[in-house]
Amino acid sequence: MSSDDEFMSDQLSDDQYEDDDYSLGELEEDDDRYLDDVKDEKPSKKAYEVDYKVHSDEQIRAAQQIQIEEVSSILGLPGEQCAILLRFFKWQKDRLIEKYMDTPDEVLEDAGLGPGYEAPAVLEKLKGFSCEICCDDERGLETYAMKCGHRYCADCYRQYIESKIKDEGEASRIECPSEGCSRIVGSKTIDLLVPSEINHRYRELLNRTYVDDKPNLRWCPAPNCEYVVDCAIRPTQLHSIVPTVQCSCSHQFCFGCGYADHLPCPCLLVKKWLKKCEDDSETANWISANTKECPKCVSTIEKNGGCNHMTCRKCKHEFCWVCMGPWQEHGTSWYNCNRFEEKSGSEARDQQAKSRASLERYLHYYNRYDNHDHSAKLDKDLYVKTEKKMTTLQSSSGLSWIEVQYLEAASKVLQQCRQTLKWTYAFAFYLERNNLTYIFEDNQKDLEMAVETLSSLFEMPTDQLANAKKEMMDRTAYVNSRRIILLEDTAKVLAEENWKFTVDLKQ
Repeated sequence: MSSDDEFMSDQLSDDQYEDDDYSLGELEEDDDRYLDDVKDEKPSKKAYEVDYKVHSDEQIRAAQQIQIEEVSSILGLPGEQCAILLRFFKWQKDRLIEKYMDTPDEVLEDAGLGPGYEAPAVLEKLKGFSCEICCDDERGLETYAMKCGHRYCADCYRQYIESKIKDEGEASRIECPSEGCSRIVGSKTIDLLVPSEINHRYRELLNRTYVDDKPNLRWCPAPNCEYVVDCAIRPTQLHSIVPTVQCSCSHQFCFGCGYADHLPCPCLLVKKWLKKCEDDSETANWISANTKECPKCVSTIEKNGGCNHMTCRKCKHEFCWVCMGPWQEHGTSWYNCNRFEEKSGSEARDQQAKSRASLERYLHYYNRYDNHDHSAKLDKDLYVKTEKKMTTLQSSSGLSWIEVQYLEAASKVLQQCRQTLKWTYAFAFYLERNNLTYIFEDNQKDLEMAVETLSSLFEMPTDQLANAKKEMMDRTAYVNSRRIILLEDTAKVLAEENWKFTVDLKQ
């Protein structure tokens, strides 16, 4: 995302909940009467997991129809009127019924129906009629008007509705073409006037309006995906939980902001971090370059894999791509590539020194954040090459295609852990230093070392992969367990609101 507005455009305000006549929990329970489960609740939910369901487009349409029929039977109104009323009240059924029972005429007028509203949905030919839009007075001209009586030729009416649907993306609140008239065009009018492809788009927009009006529903942001995720998480909870969900199309994203999976980083920190990276991008460009110099012989080295364990082809010196330190020291308890070492106060006496220290600290975290993002892409590219190795391995070792799927499983875990590690550095950037921070960084380091080991296995020659099957499967399980430990510990402290950040998460 390139800006705060784009990133948080789907965020729900607290006012949206305060206007409801019932709580979100009641809303979700009410929705359960209409929507069948696609995803069951997990038997043993972890601290970083949330309860959610996934619904298909057909289920969303069916849920609307059931609610329309229920309201119709209670209020004694035609289904089309009830649909318009429910959309006007943002599908808050109880609130609609209560208001209608008190002041029915006022509710109908406010909703754009008016007393006795019922669209005839028929075309008529009137003698001496002249359309006020196109001024056509041709004899035998087909005309149309709703109950409000504002009549126009069928072609002008059709063009007006098509423009509203195609150009403006409007469906639920298409008003009469007459200026100053607030009568709502219903589905019967749409069925009568517009062609089938426009009608189909109209139904899609109505479906989107339903989901947009429900604070516990969100469309999956994956391209061309038509599933809807149902999750009862309020915006006021986003400082203490990161509601990551997985759609039936396998796309993982945050229900709170719609952004791709950013565990363990809360939405506000993600927003601030991306904004900071955007603002400081020119300063940080040099740190994200794809080439560096060997710290021993100063030869230019290009990174062509996800593993950060580098070996100079010229002098054979082994070092870390991230910090440029000797690789042998990364396995020791005292060496921490992931931890930023604060400078002493005497080194930051004047403003220039403080600014330099602040930039140095930011670059420390940005470098590692960007490196894992880049490594994830390289690991994915490496797996594409590995798929060819799987085919070769299958023919050379006698293993079946199913038996070589451990490579795909390892690749998915590797990419998921890279994504997690990437966001741990954005999370750590805003952390205040205390004992909990050191525990977090130890978990971060353990996961990072495990990921590097697994990543290096992918670079083995094809003839060695068959013999490394058990090792790769064991490493895959270990890496996944380290990720779970890091996320579990972080989520528990976040839920208890014991993390101390340099910014306020409750803004």
